[in-house]
Amino acid sequence: MRQLEGRPLRCVAADPRHPERIYAGTEGQGLWRSTDGGRTWAPSGAGEIGPNVTAVAAAPGTDDRPGAVYAGSEPSAVFRSTDGGETWQESRAFRRLPSARTWSFPPRPETHHVRWIAVDPHDARRVFVAVEAGALVHSEDGGEVWIDRTPDGPYDTHTLALHPLAAGRLYSAAGDGYYESRDDGRSWQSPEAGLRHGYLFGIAVDPADPEAVVVSAASGPGRAYTAAAASTYIYVRRGNGAWTLAREGLPDPTGTTISVLATHRDRPHTVYAANNRGLFRSRDAGARWEPIDVPWSEPFRQQHVQGLVVAE
Repeated sequence: MRQLEGRPLRCVAADPRHPERIYAGTEGQGLWRSTDGGRTWAPSGAGEIGPNVTAVAAAPGTDDRPGAVYAGSEPSAVFRSTDGGETWQESRAFRRLPSARTWSFPPRPETHHVRWIAVDPHDARRVFVAVEAGALVHSEDGGEVWIDRTPDGPYDTHTLALHPLAAGRLYSAAGDGYYESRDDGRSWQSPEAGLRHGYLFGIAVDPADPEAVVVSAASGPGRAYTAAAASTYIYVRRGNGAWTLAREGLPDPTGTTISVLATHRDRPHTVYAANNRGLFRSRDAGARWEPIDVPWSEPFRQQHVQGLVVAE
């Protein structure tokens, strides 16, 4: 990990079939790649992607080769590698989408960035990209052609989840609320009964149950990312029921930055959360939580966690 010390990390992803292959995007220092489970790192795509890498996702590889990897940047652009991060090509059609002229990141309105990339577990050529802020778009052919946002979809997706047991199902945790689709994003609904905090950031779905959803939330961005001002929450929803607040085993909402959530496909009902107070685990799809005993240095307690991957 020494090669990443002092580099401001923005995102992280691992190849689902080759978890020793990990990709980490940084602010100002490009994309980095590890092929040994994170023990050592080297730059990837430095001359192709640019310095500000804000999102990364990896499609499952085969037994003998890695899958396609997608990286997003600021300003918003999408790049693809088919050789495990050795070389990269930009998808220029992405920047020609009609909605692109309206994309803007509110704190710095002169720019915008790719916030999230998700590869469909049912079709590795279907890729979804969220721009912060302004669009959730997708490609059916690995990034050659892009389909623009839909009018009733999320505007400010922070995290997008898909599920291996529910083809066509999308789950969006967005600055403008919770959205879900059951038809690959052609139409959307916003079931928010019980959700008292409408600014969502993290999302996770029980690997064994596509009807069990967990989100992290705050009342707005000013209460989400800075420890001194933070007041954040975790909500759980089952099926068509209302959202309920999860509290057992979690730190006090006051002073806790908004959580990043993650799952592992081979661990049913297990959800992980990371925030400035540490790393937490739920074994019942978000209802109850327990801290995981890992080193958590004092500087981490003042920071917002940028990414979380469960790989083994």
